[in-house]
Amino acid sequence: MSTSILVILAIVVLLFVVIISIYNGIISRENAVKRAWADVITQERQKNKTLPHIEQIASQHQEFEQQVQSNIAALRSAMGKLDSTTPDTAALAAVEQQSKQLIQGMHIAVEAYPDLKTSSLFNNLMREISEQQDNVGAAIRLFNQNVEDFNNGISVFPNVLVNAWFLRKQAVDTFRDNDAEAGFDYRPNI
Repeated sequence: MSTSILVILAIVVLLFVVIISIYNGIISRENAVKRAWADVITQERQKNKTLPHIEQIASQHQEFEQQVQSNIAALRSAMGKLDSTTPDTAALAAVEQQSKQLIQGMHIAVEAYPDLKTSSLFNNLMREISEQQDNVGAAIRLFNQNVEDFNNGISVFPNVLVNAWFLRKQAVDTFRDNDAEAGFDYRPNI
């Protein structure tokens, strides 16, 4: 064989290897986009499954504390009606009964709920909501990065030729939030 045939054969083999490499790169980047989108959906699903349970617990705590506050207010009102100059044993008995019920209810509640501060529960709820939203935001950023890599992978030369000849993949849209964009006056001229 002549050297020119070997050179041509080497160029053909090299071209074939480059095409396969580009082809596989496009497929890999497309799969990364799909995986990143699945991660976004997973984070949203996690948020949507977690938050209602947290809100339900917070609501139950709030209802309990509102009931305790109402009972305390009723007890204070009943105590305010007691007259120090005129003994009223029936009124005193009613106040004592209300006191016992309030203390017994709080004792049971303290055993069931060691920390009865709804404000801290709501702070924890807000922290969890914020963390869940941060996770979704991070997943969206990863998705958009993978979309950019994929779109670049099918747009640059010579990848654009391999894509046009063999794959015919279309560019993927990045995630956009129209509400967030509406908050900016600046629009890049790209």
